[in-house]
Amino acid sequence: MSTAPPGADELERRIAAFLAAHDPARTERTAFLRARFDAGLAWVHFPEGLGGLGAPVALQHGVDEAFRRAGAPTNRPEANAIGLGMAAPTILAFGTEEQKRRFLRPLWTGEEIWCQLFSEPGAGSDLAALGTRAVRDGDSWTVDGQKVWTSMAHEARWGILVARTDPDVPKHRGMTYFVCDMRAPGVEVRPLRQLTGEAEFNEVFLTGVVVPDEHRLGEVGEGWRVATTTLMNERVAIGGRAAPREGGMIGVVAGLWRDRPELRTPDTHDELLRLWVDAEAARLTGERLRQALAAGSPGPEGSAAKLSFARLNQEISGLELELLGSEGLRHDDWTMRRPTEVDFTRRSPGYRYLRAKGNSIEGGTSEILRNIIAERVLGLPGEIRVDKDVPWKDLPK
Repeated sequence: MSTAPPGADELERRIAAFLAAHDPARTERTAFLRARFDAGLAWVHFPEGLGGLGAPVALQHGVDEAFRRAGAPTNRPEANAIGLGMAAPTILAFGTEEQKRRFLRPLWTGEEIWCQLFSEPGAGSDLAALGTRAVRDGDSWTVDGQKVWTSMAHEARWGILVARTDPDVPKHRGMTYFVCDMRAPGVEVRPLRQLTGEAEFNEVFLTGVVVPDEHRLGEVGEGWRVATTTLMNERVAIGGRAAPREGGMIGVVAGLWRDRPELRTPDTHDELLRLWVDAEAARLTGERLRQALAAGSPGPEGSAAKLSFARLNQEISGLELELLGSEGLRHDDWTMRRPTEVDFTRRSPGYRYLRAKGNSIEGGTSEILRNIIAERVLGLPGEIRVDKDVPWKDLPK
């Protein structure tokens, strides 16, 4: 007989019992996180044994808040956003039981960081045009190619990889999805210096990298379908994150407005009000989106959340510089850093302004997202695609 998933009251009892048995002040951080995962209090909507209890996803925020109030250590989601927001839901949807049990626990605890090996120099917005090859050799695959814009590849233990396994069929049908060991022979990570002066992302060269078939996610040739799940979750993870009122960038600028009255002008007052309303509307829309997702997987509506996030971050960071004038142009940590996380709120205004420029590129360019919204949400006619039924090998390179 199946057991009904726990509700809010039952979760409160389980959290209280867990904290009584695992004092956050006395339990070593990794041990605490592992125990929380094993108790089903990591992703409460995941199945039992995989960090969850099969509870409604809407209860997750309350669980996280209860642990925060107790002073419990976090799994530092800012350092493993790709793993938590993209790899985990894809593994849950397409992974074998062995893959789920191998990868999900150290992913959630932060013991293993993940990166995304999708984009290539000739296949960014058109991901399906990618040319990295994976050739089968018995129970393994040999991968050769180049990936680019790979955030946190320098920290990652694993990478989610899409490669071409059949060049004789149209581009969307000849790809396969893998989990790649970033420590395997033949994996070379080179830093890419950004507008901010640091190297948060990289280019990755794959030369004769052996990937066991047991690290394949989904069926051979089904890589586009699996990758779509990843991309839809990515856009929700970037643009639909849970946040309190005045969370994120709008809180930084609103705080500046309150603390520095000498910076205020009538024009910037009106602009701040407009952006505050836009940010609050985006926050509430994101909350509604997360509630809708409790009943299924992310769809194209996540593209709208990510598109709004990029626009708002860029406009808000621009207003911050307008308020500060020449003071805001100073970027106080212009060094060739190799960061372990992306953090907007604790950095300088100059950094925020420069880094926000990437928000309309990462996770799908704003132009591509507008196409998705137009075609899949509004039902407008799609763009003409002359390469849809042409084998990949015959496409212009």
